[in-house]
Amino acid sequence: MRRRTCWMAAVAGAATLAGAGAAWWRYRPAPLHDAAQQTFWRSQFEGPNGELLQLADWRGRPLLLNFWATWCPPCVEELPLLNAFYRAHAARGWQVLGLAVDQPAAVRSFTQKLPLDFPVGVAGLAGIELSRALGNASGALPFTVVFSASGAVLHRKVGKVSQSDLNEWAQGG
Repeated sequence: MRRRTCWMAAVAGAATLAGAGAAWWRYRPAPLHDAAQQTFWRSQFEGPNGELLQLADWRGRPLLLNFWATWCPPCVEELPLLNAFYRAHAARGWQVLGLAVDQPAAVRSFTQKLPLDFPVGVAGLAGIELSRALGNASGALPFTVVFSASGAVLHRKVGKVSQSDLNEWAQGG
């Protein structure tokens, strides 16, 4: 009986490790596509109310870019954390930009219910392609990219950010 229990525990452990490895493999950031950073800085999007956001205007200070959607529960859960990060670090030069993979009306309605202090652009499905070019091979949401003041990609994360992620990034931005 004891031998069977040990054997089953070993199989369960191996299955857990295999699952964790598969998740890491699927959601790890991929290498940046050629010219992805230049394409990013040349992009422009409309805000939920039609205002134009030219990403080149964001260059020169650290930028935390978050791809999200109103229909994505982990995205919605992390927005208050990102908003708090923006409020706490804006005076130190940090910028935060949300790019919604969504429709303008949905984003407008959402931001009326949950106002955000940082700007939001509406990227639609083009946002998924842009996130893929920046290393989000699976196209999963949320996806966060941290750019240096010079415009280079410093960090990328597929999935919900944590306070420890933000703390680490703020130290190196």
